[in-house]
Amino acid sequence: MPDQIFDHPRLAAVYDPLDPDRGDLDAYVAMVAEFGATDVLDIGCGTGTLATRLAADGVTVVGVDPAFASLEVARRKPYADRVRFVHGVARDVLPLQVDLAFMTANVAQVFLTDEQWADTLAAAREALRPGGRLVFESRVPERRAWEGWTKEATRQVVDVAHEGPVEDWAEVTSVDGELVTFESPTIFHRDGVRVDSTSTLRFRSRDALESSLRSAGFVVEEVRDAPDRPGAEYVFVASVGSAD
Repeated sequence: MPDQIFDHPRLAAVYDPLDPDRGDLDAYVAMVAEFGATDVLDIGCGTGTLATRLAADGVTVVGVDPAFASLEVARRKPYADRVRFVHGVARDVLPLQVDLAFMTANVAQVFLTDEQWADTLAAAREALRPGGRLVFESRVPERRAWEGWTKEATRQVVDVAHEGPVEDWAEVTSVDGELVTFESPTIFHRDGVRVDSTSTLRFRSRDALESSLRSAGFVVEEVRDAPDRPGAEYVFVASVGSAD
């Protein structure tokens, strides 16, 4: 079940205004040209920022997400009519054949069990043509990013069109091995409504991620550094074999 922050209609509607800087997507847009991709699968596409951006460039895009409210936001964006949005998980887009599959914004960390992660990788591999690539990011556990997820460090109040001031923050409530749970309250000052959301992410090690990729039949071509957050995130590039 998706977290409230993605699937509550009022929260989904303010998701983009509360996080407007999507410079993190520039590297993924560049990879489409780098790898000569013409067909892309966006796993965990959320409000469709990457999908519609690629569609505007003439790329054929399928976006899939389990959060219906986020997809409703995505479908209202420019160029959304050029994207096939699917409500569900990666396996729900099959059968499909694409050159490139993405999981941006640390979507890879929302799969908490080994079974969920393995099924997502298997579906991505099945969707890729020979020579196709899966690209995703995941935070470096050793950097302990969650230690900065406090109300004092993350609280913001943003003036959102048609909503007025909207306040939110993130605050960790539990760290259990690789699992980090945090609360993300959102307060709409216009009417005082507060909507709470709880999220859990899994911080897998680089070795564990590489092992899972190999088990799913991928070849790990390289692990890059995220250009917008150097040293903080891994960007995995894995292929399904030669197109020759």
